[in-house]
Amino acid sequence: MPVPVIAAGLLFACTPTLVYDGDGPVTCAEGPRLRLVGIAARERDDSCRPGQPCPAASGMAATRALVDLLGGSRGTVRYYGSPFAHVRVAAPTMRCLSTGAASGNRTGASCTMADGRNLSCAMLATGTVLRWDRFWPANLRCPRRKP
Repeated sequence: MPVPVIAAGLLFACTPTLVYDGDGPVTCAEGPRLRLVGIAARERDDSCRPGQPCPAASGMAATRALVDLLGGSRGTVRYYGSPFAHVRVAAPTMRCLSTGAASGNRTGASCTMADGRNLSCAMLATGTVLRWDRFWPANLRCPRRKP
């Protein structure tokens, strides 16, 4: 069964169940797989894709940071053809706004966690990802970090 891509501009709920890497995909219990908007993480093999920002932090560090934000690891699951395991998470439902289709049959999304923080902003605060201006929503403002 194909994974649904949510049309741009629509609000939807996402209860995170699986994380692959630091900028997605995040698999939602409701069906969609998310690509977090406006951020770039290294791949799990520590490579960076051409044309995107390349953070200093490892791919695994970014994955761990996202998993921690989404309630911590509840184990792993391997899918055929995937070189790395997906990490199971059990986070409260988030409110997300779709930015439309992202590569890999994913929905680009800006998500607000149950505690009110934007997930892309929270990932930036971990220092494991970089802001990707090309995909950063014009209306998204992150709280300033304290020095």
